[in-house]
Amino acid sequence: MLFKDRVDAGRKLAEVLKDRLEFKDTIVLALPRGGVPVGFEVAKSLGVKFSILPVRKLGLPSNPELAFGAIDPDGAVYLNPQVVSAYGLTDEVIKEVAQKELQELKRRVEKYLGGKFPVLTDREVVIVDDGFATGYTALAACGFVKRRNPYEVVLAAPVSPPDTVEFLRANCNSPVVVYATPEPFFAVGMFYEDFHQLSDEEVIAYREEAKRLGLWEPV
Repeated sequence: MLFKDRVDAGRKLAEVLKDRLEFKDTIVLALPRGGVPVGFEVAKSLGVKFSILPVRKLGLPSNPELAFGAIDPDGAVYLNPQVVSAYGLTDEVIKEVAQKELQELKRRVEKYLGGKFPVLTDREVVIVDDGFATGYTALAACGFVKRRNPYEVVLAAPVSPPDTVEFLRANCNSPVVVYATPEPFFAVGMFYEDFHQLSDEEVIAYREEAKRLGLWEPV
């Protein structure tokens, strides 16, 4: 195991990030739900602002855990062409899954953020998750942020396979910072002792703690 839990992972990731950031009005955007404890610890350790950016993977109707892409809160879809081709996914199927996930995204944006996002223009934005597996949710987050004209986007995670790091660097055209890139890599959870699925209530508790500490970015 590399990490005891997501808190441990966030603290270790912050150590890697502190010498890689420019600290130009920096904000950490955590990808819920699993990225929230990691992002919170990064923001707290570095003394920067914290918020949440919901994105969703798009799963096969027959196997929702197998993703064929991701969607951001603007409704922009990011497809893995290899998976789409291998499973013969039609435009109709893709649209149906995307619409379903967009509704869940809207629910999360309302619940976690009151329906509004922080201003990101001319800011250094650090997108944090608990791990990058295929990289498509991070790609969706990157696309969403870049449309808001940030100063810089940095993608950061405690763990990721090397090929995903290269994929994100090429497709996001942004720095990618990870604590470890171990091989073989089968799933993010294999590197955590505690990798439980977070609830909405836990996400909101982190938001409230960030507010208490003065880290939460008002919207």
